[in-house]
Amino acid sequence: MPASSKRAPEVEPAVLARARTGESPVWSEGELALYWIDIEQPAVHRFAPETGADEWWETPCAIGAVALCRSGRILAALRTGLARIDLARGDYAPICAPPYNPLRHRFNEGKCDARGRFWVGTKHEPLGTSHGGEAGFADAAQPLQVLENGRLTERQASAAIANGLAWSPDSRIMYFADSQARTVWAFDFDPDKGKLSSRRVFAHFSAAEGTPDGAAVDAEGFYWCALYGGGRVVRLSPDGDLDREIRLPVSQPTMCAFGDADYGTLYVTTAAHGVAIEQEPLAGALFRVRPGVKGLPASLFADE
Repeated sequence: MPASSKRAPEVEPAVLARARTGESPVWSEGELALYWIDIEQPAVHRFAPETGADEWWETPCAIGAVALCRSGRILAALRTGLARIDLARGDYAPICAPPYNPLRHRFNEGKCDARGRFWVGTKHEPLGTSHGGEAGFADAAQPLQVLENGRLTERQASAAIANGLAWSPDSRIMYFADSQARTVWAFDFDPDKGKLSSRRVFAHFSAAEGTPDGAAVDAEGFYWCALYGGGRVVRLSPDGDLDREIRLPVSQPTMCAFGDADYGTLYVTTAAHGVAIEQEPLAGALFRVRPGVKGLPASLFADE
């Protein structure tokens, strides 16, 4: 279905970073700040829109995702395992080891559901190789994992390159993508038990359209997906139809999240990996746009 003729909102860089692989934006309502990461130049960033300041804290190894905790700390999905980080003190508190060989895999996508469970997927990326978005290193699909009560358990969903996690506003639908398959799936979701059922294809993209990467759901239940290599973020209806698209001045958007006090700003992380600065001087920047719809607060990890 063609995109609607709604007037395109203005996209502007919020942070002129040259992130190798920016990812995992999440809005902190209490701090009025956006957390995001760089996987390859491993660090947790915190951007304060009011001042324009972007602080960062290096991590000891590649970091695939972050979530905010009810305790005020940060949950980090590091290559070496899951840990809680107190950024103010620089403390790392390990939670559990990864469910894979860290010489061959790393965490790639993670997000909390409304009950405070942390869902996390993986990617085959041998240590010493570099991230490439679509990555030619992918192997067999790995199961999606859920962190609850201090340990990881498998769920009946898998992906070679896990991405696109998001939930409908009523938590009855979960979305999950495999970037290698260029497919986003929808599942019926039981929010009380954290169980998945009735997997079906929600959206599939051609190579020309780009690779589905990170995503967010707005307050109207529409799914926003960054298309890596496609230079745009698309908004899909609950039926999977294309409602609109927002084009970016870079080719490799990686993930999006709603933020600001009214949740009316869509923030988009991007990657500079493999892109010549002469061709895309803004590659790796954090972008923002006011799309005319609002998002919802991020769910927090239940660590207390």
